[in-house]
Amino acid sequence: MKRITCFAIFLFSAVILSAQGENKNSLNLIPAPVSVKQGAGQCTLPYNAVIWYNGQEDIGKIVNQLADRLNTGGNLIRIKKGKSDMPGSINFVLTNEPDIPAEGYQLIVSRKNITLKAGQAAGLFYGTQTLLQLLPAAVEFPERQKPIKSWTLPEVTIADQPRFGWRGLMLDVSRHFFTVQQVKDYIDQMVKYKFNLLHLHLTDDQGWRLQIKSLPKLTDVGAWRVERTGTFGTLSKPLPGEKATYGGFYTHEDIKELVKYAADRFVNILPEIDVPGHSLAAIAAYPELSCTPGEYYVSPGDRFMIWPGGGQHFYGTLDNTICPALEKSFEFLDKVFTEVAELFPFGYIHMGGDETARNFWEKSEQIKALMQEKGLKNLDEVQSYFVKRVEKIINSKGKKMIGWDEILEGGLAPNAAVMSWRGMKGGIEAAKQGHEVVMSPTDFAYIDYMQGDASIEPPVYATLRLKKAYQFEPVPEGVNPSLIKGGQANLWTEQVYTTRHLQYMTWPRGMAIAEALWSPKEKRNWEGFSERVERHFSRLEMAGVKYAPSMYDPIVVAEKKDSVSVLLRLSTEIDGLSIHYSFDNSFPDQYYPAYTTPLLIPKDAVTVKMITCRNNRPVGRMMVIPVADLKKRAGIK
Repeated sequence: MKRITCFAIFLFSAVILSAQGENKNSLNLIPAPVSVKQGAGQCTLPYNAVIWYNGQEDIGKIVNQLADRLNTGGNLIRIKKGKSDMPGSINFVLTNEPDIPAEGYQLIVSRKNITLKAGQAAGLFYGTQTLLQLLPAAVEFPERQKPIKSWTLPEVTIADQPRFGWRGLMLDVSRHFFTVQQVKDYIDQMVKYKFNLLHLHLTDDQGWRLQIKSLPKLTDVGAWRVERTGTFGTLSKPLPGEKATYGGFYTHEDIKELVKYAADRFVNILPEIDVPGHSLAAIAAYPELSCTPGEYYVSPGDRFMIWPGGGQHFYGTLDNTICPALEKSFEFLDKVFTEVAELFPFGYIHMGGDETARNFWEKSEQIKALMQEKGLKNLDEVQSYFVKRVEKIINSKGKKMIGWDEILEGGLAPNAAVMSWRGMKGGIEAAKQGHEVVMSPTDFAYIDYMQGDASIEPPVYATLRLKKAYQFEPVPEGVNPSLIKGGQANLWTEQVYTTRHLQYMTWPRGMAIAEALWSPKEKRNWEGFSERVERHFSRLEMAGVKYAPSMYDPIVVAEKKDSVSVLLRLSTEIDGLSIHYSFDNSFPDQYYPAYTTPLLIPKDAVTVKMITCRNNRPVGRMMVIPVADLKKRAGIK
């Protein structure tokens, strides 16, 4: 057992007391259940409580996971087959009751004992996650040394079921490689909030992460790049002769281990092989797949894609696309998808299809010959030709193809599902054509974006605050809801080097997406949700999971007053906060002036500093913003 620091012991004690108090007054469940009836009493589980179940293997796994969470130093949670009405027991019941739908459950916590009922093992698993959230935050602490004599839960009856069947998080393991154990840890975090799908972005320009035994260079070459640290898109190219040492990949055995681990927690893994664009790592391994002869390398994060802005299409300074005009491209992909289909039991394979730079295709004689031969009118139809052939390959492996919404361009493949990321438009269009849709729009679900003001967040090109993420509604008006399978949040990792930062970017915005995908639309309420999120911060702290406290930080809007002056408008995402500020280079606290009306920045001020307070105590982070930056935001040159 690792030694616990004095700080950890203090935090442990403080959160136990806090969580015990919270459970007496509110449930703080995320995502919000369909129906909750809370009683006035409590249920106490003794240190030697018994969990009863029917002996079924998949339910036994759930029971053992629960026992592991409840066990503390000296505690002896017992597991028995059968049923019991004894005090302090937990009964897992598989039932045929018609009022419990698929993945649904009923949880009854009486003053005497606990009963969890479901029609499927998955429902029992989700009910277990709710049960754990009813317990004090101490249940999240991984290094308990002193026995906890008993657990106390509020008396409550919960009937619950998910709104959508596809409740996903996408993890980009290409830009930065995360180990099998790190991915397992991420699965453990996501299932607490009832996510049931992990989308692994396995290939991109910065790395090929999946062993393909029939194509060994994909990992011998494509899984490794020269090491760079800094800001993605500005990193330097490999030097002549520089060794590629940074990266990694998953073997077949690794994937089987991950798939089993996920399945034991009722999570499907969706593999993505991103083609024809974003394929530089593959081309570095097999340059004959490109339409453009040349020397290729696995990108360390240098800039070879240009976004001109003003509505102009992006283009590449390096051809990172697999050539649609070469038969060897489809022979290559057949080998890849054969092994992918064998490794991943989930019924879908993601083929990417996004952000294909076509400026090299415009010059290619091979592409021109293909267009003439196949009667393709433009480059949209060239990509559509490629996508449709990929779909036939994927279908031949017994899988259904899904791709980013660019696969609509030039004509959608006949059986494809669409993942809509450039807003909801692509998903609406696909659904109107009768295709299945998963919604993951940038404006609500891209959790690689900054979470608050750029002055205090790791820099990315856009911001998505928690409140905006909570407004995610997967079913647009006028669309057949049966075609909307659900949604997911996407975590691209260009700027995510470590698991700590991965956690910071996911939570609490992942909670907002979880509630949008699980809870009834009419149950969602920002004020109630934000209060529950605050209660969950203590649970994350107990679990050793990093989170973003950005919801406490001010929202800063800089407006141009005149040619040299800036007017500041400040607000907060949650209620009950005061904003205190300074212009004199000192650090404000609760005794400094509180913001009440827009502020005109003094003529010679160099920085603005601000912090939020609650109940006369600082709660937010100290924000320091140069006045020069605020002038830029206001459009003052």
